[in-house]
Amino acid sequence: MSLDAPRIDDPADELRARLGTGVVAEQATGEPFPVLWIAREAWVEAHRALREIERPFTLMADLWGTDETARHHRAGLPPSGVTVTSHLVSPARNADIRLKLACDGTAPRAPSVTRVYPGADWYERETFDMLGVQFDGHPLLRRIYMPNDWQGHPLRKSHHARATEKPPYRMTPESFAATEEANTLDPARLGLPTERDGVELMVLNMGPHHPSTHGVFRILLGLDGEEIVWAYPDIGYHHRGAEKMAERQTWHGFIPYCDRIDYLGGVTHELPYLMAVESLSGIDVPERAQCIRVMLAEIFRVTSHLLFYGTIAQDAGVMSPIFYMFVDRERAYDVIQAITGGRMHPAFLRIGGVAMDLPTGWDGLVRDFLDWMPARLDDYEGMVMRSEMFRARTKGIALADAETCLKWSMTGPSLRAAGLPWDIRKERPYSGYESYDFDVVTAEGGDIYARTRVRVGEMRESLRIIRQCVDRMPGGPVKADHPRAFPPPRAQTLEDIETLIHHFVGTAWGPRVPVGEATGQIESARGLAQYSIVSDDGGHSYRTRIRTPSFANLQAIPEVAPGLTVADFVMHIASLDFVMSDVDK
Repeated sequence: MSLDAPRIDDPADELRARLGTGVVAEQATGEPFPVLWIAREAWVEAHRALREIERPFTLMADLWGTDETARHHRAGLPPSGVTVTSHLVSPARNADIRLKLACDGTAPRAPSVTRVYPGADWYERETFDMLGVQFDGHPLLRRIYMPNDWQGHPLRKSHHARATEKPPYRMTPESFAATEEANTLDPARLGLPTERDGVELMVLNMGPHHPSTHGVFRILLGLDGEEIVWAYPDIGYHHRGAEKMAERQTWHGFIPYCDRIDYLGGVTHELPYLMAVESLSGIDVPERAQCIRVMLAEIFRVTSHLLFYGTIAQDAGVMSPIFYMFVDRERAYDVIQAITGGRMHPAFLRIGGVAMDLPTGWDGLVRDFLDWMPARLDDYEGMVMRSEMFRARTKGIALADAETCLKWSMTGPSLRAAGLPWDIRKERPYSGYESYDFDVVTAEGGDIYARTRVRVGEMRESLRIIRQCVDRMPGGPVKADHPRAFPPPRAQTLEDIETLIHHFVGTAWGPRVPVGEATGQIESARGLAQYSIVSDDGGHSYRTRIRTPSFANLQAIPEVAPGLTVADFVMHIASLDFVMSDVDK
């Protein structure tokens, strides 16, 4: 942009001024941000423009594809067989923008934006894997979730959703050998060096079955002695096709699947999904239900961070804390079970509210937990954070500054540990977070110690929020009085036939959500979790895109790992606090 050009503060207007006819259309949605369709020849330039403008869009929050071939309600939209969508965020503006590119439905192609946003790397690989989009200019376009010999692209509408839709699978010695060969990782084929200074590097497979990888996760390491020269993460071992499942479940029936995305987050991932559904449906959630949602989300944030705290201390050789922290988590799960009836996966939230009201005596249980935890956290401060062993293993190790985090689309505690106070709960409050008094915890340095410090501070802030929930829990209903708030009250189904019919139809086919697109964003324990849904006026989602923070947070490993020892690398991946189901979906 020319220095003499007049300042244009609206990013959509900026793109129109810079690209001209390169902006094909602006899509009218209910989203609180502009959605622009971009011409293929202007796709990269549009991203570059947003990356270079004043107060730039530095975070490639997400990029995905949508198979449009079976969609009925597309009036006013440019023709498209497969649509590539990118979602960009400007922390400086606290603003989002979404760009769309129409591709051919038979052989979709799109220009790669990895030279502008390196964090698009894995997202483009995922879109290639799931929908077959060829990204011209991508540095290493290969499958990321599915095996290399997989036939087809699972998120195409023509691809089967269930194994029963395919002939029986039979493994023979020949097919097993062929699969093994197709999925062997060769460093040379990946463009990785095999020697340094004339000395051959040792290639070490770390995982996928190794306790220090914190899940079914494989990392290929090139080593010169104990020093890491390069690292290549290999994911997908936990892939279950959650986005494909969303296309065949009712809107209500998909709620339990959300708990399994981040299996340590409990109801956390139910929230952005339901926020998107409620936005399309025009449902206002009652204040009491909102408060219950916040309270449960923060309790699960504490349990998640406690597990991180104990395991990273254990990885550093500080063995005792994890046993104490599991006692704390059990107390928290007792509270969760008393309220929801479940523990790790309660599936407690509902369209328009929550499943049921709080039980008698709930406040006493929560207050007991709130009174218990602060002293425990004080003890852990001495056991872990002031431990000379822990400090030696974490201070100045695996540095990732704010620029590195944004470059690779990292959010959450890792970004705040680099000094950037970006927390969705504060920046764009949801579920009433604007009415709670809490601080965004940050640290300086971006090392392992800082990432730990942030999570320790966040537990204390979560306890503050939970206490405010208990002290001012509003009265009133726990579910919206709306026909799409499902299921209807049980008592009413026994009184009139209309409600019983509504219950029967909703159970069998699900409530019908109006045509449109909507997005729900929340701050999970690991960072930005975002659900972007498309409704085609059916009883289930046409497309549910799940942006998980763990997926993006692993992208920076190849940049941060070189120079670390293997022992330090174990600490580094622990400090990312990823959950592999959150990575692999």
